[in-house]
Amino acid sequence: MIPRTAAEIGWIGQPGRSTKRTMPEHAPIVRPLARDEIKDYVRLDHNAFLVDTSPEAVRREAGRIEVSRSLGAFDPDGTMLGGAFILTRDMTLPGTGPSPVAGVTGVVVAVDQRRRGVLAALMRTQLHGLYESGAEPLAALWASEGGIYGRFGYGPAAWRAQLTVPRGAEFHPSVDVGDARIRELPRERAMPLFRDLHARVAATSVGWVTRPPASWRWWYDDSESGDEDYSKLRFAIHPDGYAAYDVRENWTDRGPRHFLRVREIAATTPTAHAALWRHLLDLDLVGEVHYSFARADDPLPLLLANPRLAERSLVDSVWMRVVDVERGLAARRYPAPVNVVMELTDTLCPWNAGRWRLRVDGSGAAEVLRTDDDPDIALDVAMLGSVFLGGPTLTSLAAAGRVRELRPGTLTPVSRAFAGDRAPHCPETF
Repeated sequence: MIPRTAAEIGWIGQPGRSTKRTMPEHAPIVRPLARDEIKDYVRLDHNAFLVDTSPEAVRREAGRIEVSRSLGAFDPDGTMLGGAFILTRDMTLPGTGPSPVAGVTGVVVAVDQRRRGVLAALMRTQLHGLYESGAEPLAALWASEGGIYGRFGYGPAAWRAQLTVPRGAEFHPSVDVGDARIRELPRERAMPLFRDLHARVAATSVGWVTRPPASWRWWYDDSESGDEDYSKLRFAIHPDGYAAYDVRENWTDRGPRHFLRVREIAATTPTAHAALWRHLLDLDLVGEVHYSFARADDPLPLLLANPRLAERSLVDSVWMRVVDVERGLAARRYPAPVNVVMELTDTLCPWNAGRWRLRVDGSGAAEVLRTDDDPDIALDVAMLGSVFLGGPTLTSLAAAGRVRELRPGTLTPVSRAFAGDRAPHCPETF
């Protein structure tokens, strides 16, 4: 079972339903969780997502929580209403490589405590704490629902492709798969190789996050997957990449048509990427191969002689939040010089609101300064988060009415300065 997103719902309007909030008699008390409260928090999280839990599932989730970076929301009588925590991570940013980003996850509100301001209290406390402590200037999360986190200044910054390809799909004759042998190894031999290759790929792939031991255990734990129809994970190793997958049996009267589900593919070269896909597509007994965490611009369709054989759909993955504009915008590099004044709206983090001059020199380094000069463009902090990794462009957001050009001719150069050569990608939930 692919681990689910741990970002949770608070309040969103729904058709046919009153969107009036029921405010609590007392505002929730938000404070750090104590170590002996972690398991209760995990049980609340599982219940809020309407899934069954077990001691093993609680152990698995609790093992990745950094207690010192956790928050709980409580009634004055001590009842836990919700919680959230941060994973300490580096994310590869455009031009600068791995840089500190707060990995927000586990954001949850109890099912009987919704629409009482609990989520807002957690988000406010978390963001203000990051800024006031001088911690990470950027935050990232996976959203359980797309209508939640824009209210708190997060914008969709990367997309993932869900790919399904029939077994045996032919490659174009020009595709080079090399002559390196791909081996299928047991977990204990594969994992050290996976970790080394992952670190090599992550260092140059915008949007990838570092994966400490606790996250490796969480992401690759299939001891209680809940998918009884699927096999245990299998591990394929190429000298320059790897693939992990499981299989659901499907025996038909016309022969086996098993469903192969990819957990992860990582490759340091285009040849290794093509070779790993070739290996998966040629496995006996398989009917089709599915991968839910592919890069939005994954080259697989173009590897095929018939690109239409790769069924593809896109869905948002990582959402970004600029916590501290001055430090956050300076944390990445930009592919084109620019000198622009931005009018920024940020209701939750007022220290970001106002006019900022972004000046980028020929090296791609940025200087970010407060200014009283007339603005060239105007946008909300969520849209700044959307373009931060180089995915969506400012021009496309302007076409949607989410960014305004205030001085004619200034939007396109700024858009080009934020843009990336490839789509940002995060191959895992956190």
